[in-house]
Amino acid sequence: MTLNNIHFFFLLFDFSFQEMNVSAANVSVVLQYRDSFTKAVTKNVIVVVLGISINYINASLIHTFRKHEIFYMNPRYILFIHLVVNDMIVVTLTVILFIVSYTLYKINVSVCCIYVLFLIFTTENTPLNLACMAVECYIAICLPLRHTQICTVKRTLMLIGLIWTTSIISGIPDLFITLATEPLDFFHSRVFCLRKNAFPHPLLVKKRDITYITFLVIVWITIFYTYFKILFTAKTANTDAKKARNTILLHGFQLLLCMSSYATPLLKDALQRWFPKNYADSLFAIYIIVQILPRSISPIIYGIRDNTFRKYLRRHLLCKVNKP
Repeated sequence: MTLNNIHFFFLLFDFSFQEMNVSAANVSVVLQYRDSFTKAVTKNVIVVVLGISINYINASLIHTFRKHEIFYMNPRYILFIHLVVNDMIVVTLTVILFIVSYTLYKINVSVCCIYVLFLIFTTENTPLNLACMAVECYIAICLPLRHTQICTVKRTLMLIGLIWTTSIISGIPDLFITLATEPLDFFHSRVFCLRKNAFPHPLLVKKRDITYITFLVIVWITIFYTYFKILFTAKTANTDAKKARNTILLHGFQLLLCMSSYATPLLKDALQRWFPKNYADSLFAIYIIVQILPRSISPIIYGIRDNTFRKYLRRHLLCKVNKP
């Protein structure tokens, strides 16, 4: 299968928060929209460049975090850097699968299952991590005298462990149900790597929908509650409270982008009707907005907006530039 014969589009929408009602008919529709060789190479280059750029910035943030005790002894920065590492994993896996969808097209089911599981875990980590960061901001602004007692490094690390445990418990039943219902030959076959192809049991779709809706309802309630509590505090408090309020807003925007994949099935159908000649390009734009853009917001929240982190990050970057 050559580059001009391969389409990538369903690749990552199935790994995000939608996973809803994608029928086999969609595959036949997608195959009608094949990229030319030049366009396929261009899109792959764009995705790879964006992936490398985001991961380079995030790697710089991680390096800055590791080099200074002021950060890894602070629960806020620990949660932040966990989100950054999580984003790096998502970006790396999505870019690899994007390229694989053009070059190899189909891969072994067992390999696909491993990729999909990691994407499930890390994708579900994102909203949970954002909720925890919002709560930390709330405690720092609204309960400042108890902040150091409640938000300790040990409790933060335990919280990160709980985030991963929750995501793993949510995603691992897909594997067990598939092992129990599919023949052994299935795991030696080759498929286009989508979650619905790796874990094909129909009951899993309902299970995913319930899980994602539950996660998002809890996280949105947390985001709204902490935002309005900080908003009322900010009216009579210092600039730190107002900055925390803006940080919560950015968390909400980041979560909204993650949630936008819920609407992608309807949006794809609409784009197919409205722009049939540019359907492939429209889906590529959705892929960038839904999968890549949310991963670029984390560096903005603390890497640029936070005065302390920005100072040390600038020092690190200047050292690299001035190094002979």
